[in-house]
Amino acid sequence: MKIYLPNSAFLGNIDPFLRSFESSNSKKLEITANKKWISIHPVVLSMVAALGLTVSPSNIYCEKLEAVSRHYLKRMGLFNLLNIKSEIEIKEHESTGRFIPLTKITNSEELTRFITDMIPLLHLEPKQAEPIKYIVSELVRNVLEHAQSENGAIVSAQYYEKSNSIRIGIVDTGVGIKETITMSHKVPSHLEALRLALTPGITGMTRREGGTDYNAGAGLFFIKSIAKVNRDFFMIYSGDAMYKLLKSKHESKHIRLCGNPFEDRHSKGDDFSFWKGTVVGIDLSLDATREFSILLDLIRDTYVKTVKERRKERFRRPRFI
Repeated sequence: MKIYLPNSAFLGNIDPFLRSFESSNSKKLEITANKKWISIHPVVLSMVAALGLTVSPSNIYCEKLEAVSRHYLKRMGLFNLLNIKSEIEIKEHESTGRFIPLTKITNSEELTRFITDMIPLLHLEPKQAEPIKYIVSELVRNVLEHAQSENGAIVSAQYYEKSNSIRIGIVDTGVGIKETITMSHKVPSHLEALRLALTPGITGMTRREGGTDYNAGAGLFFIKSIAKVNRDFFMIYSGDAMYKLLKSKHESKHIRLCGNPFEDRHSKGDDFSFWKGTVVGIDLSLDATREFSILLDLIRDTYVKTVKERRKERFRRPRFI
């Protein structure tokens, strides 16, 4: 496998990075980078770490990094997590208010501990903390319950002072969205699997609209909706497909949440390098964060309406005896 860290890879321009990564020869990983500057979203770093954990440390080759910003990789804990040596020397300092280093979460106890430790590090106000706690908890829980990932979920986050925003990356190398959804639904492609996974009331646990008492098929829809209401980016990538929610063009008091993710302003494709597992990245502007309880009420209303409409549509279909 080969992965190249460019001078810039954030959710808005992440497409070339996803297409450039090579998944052949899964027993080796070669990491190269831009010589002058490395500026990447935490989800990119989580992808590198997730790939590295699938191979032996002795089979990881990381070229000597020359970019001034190479210290970021060490501060985020990439080399420690992968148990590989680094020639980068930095004066370690506390990460308070700046970033959550790469963390591997393999069980619910580790998730609870991570959530507890994460909020004080980022110095968030309660109204800012709630959506972030929900997002991380829901995405990691999905990995632990459905992904069958040997290394669990790889999580990292960064606070960006200039934009007053949090950027989060959660990655696994498990079975992927398509295999999970196929358990209960016929899915012809990875892109269609992403559409179903983002549709409220759809879950791989059952064909029943609205899911089950334990899995309502709401998590990814809620997370996408949080990003939409706050006019932020959201991206999910699995297999050869990627779906990206784009920022709203115009300011408006009224926000329409869509049950079908393809009706949102978005970009998508199914010609990306194959990722075995699931990659999720999200940005959250702290200036625009709405009251979480109001936000959830809006999302729940859309969820209920969409599930009812899908049930009606299902019963209207002709049945042949």
